[in-house]
Amino acid sequence: MLADMSLLPFVIALYLVAVLFALGSLAHAGAARIRWRARRHVSASHRLLWAFVFLLVALLAALAATALLGYRRLAAETPIARLDATRLAPQRWSLAVETPDGERRTFEIAGDQWQLDARVIKWTPGAIVAGAPTLYQLDRIGGRYSDVAQEREAGKSAYALSSPQPFDLWHLKRQFPRWLPWVDADFGSSAYLPLVENGHYDVTLAAAGGLVARPADEQTKARIEQARF
Repeated sequence: MLADMSLLPFVIALYLVAVLFALGSLAHAGAARIRWRARRHVSASHRLLWAFVFLLVALLAALAATALLGYRRLAAETPIARLDATRLAPQRWSLAVETPDGERRTFEIAGDQWQLDARVIKWTPGAIVAGAPTLYQLDRIGGRYSDVAQEREAGKSAYALSSPQPFDLWHLKRQFPRWLPWVDADFGSSAYLPLVENGHYDVTLAAAGGLVARPADEQTKARIEQARF
């Protein structure tokens, strides 16, 4: 499901390119068949080559459009999540994660801090001029401990925030880096803050940087300062 409707025209355009080139591939294949029956083998081979090229472009366009599903457009600094924490027991918390599209999920995590991870896709300057937006996808939410020794010994609590996609731009770039030359960089970013009772947090993502986490209100800010000292 497309998470950001502002990406819809871009995805539709890619699918239209895929359809047009697929039709072009069929047209070249049909012409090649006619020429082959007429014993014009050289011309038929030429048409088959163009049919293959058009089919390859169609597949790449369709693959790119499908890979964009699940990503969100990134502006200068875009709010990407609101977190609300409730203490259940010592070092046990209920953490609600709400995204700008209104989806809200609650997780039970362990530790003294929460940590949010995201994937970021940045394009080459040429692709940006053509209208390709910088994208992000929330990856996972989890708990972490202030004490490193306890972090090693305690059980981890982490939850996926994105569902697996058959074609994902993040994995495609890593597996086939030469296939996606218009992707300038793909990297992971994370942010964390101390968990406090009735804590409220805002998380944003800057286009030139990574995740930024801030207390959403003065009460949360004061509780975090008390937890640090």
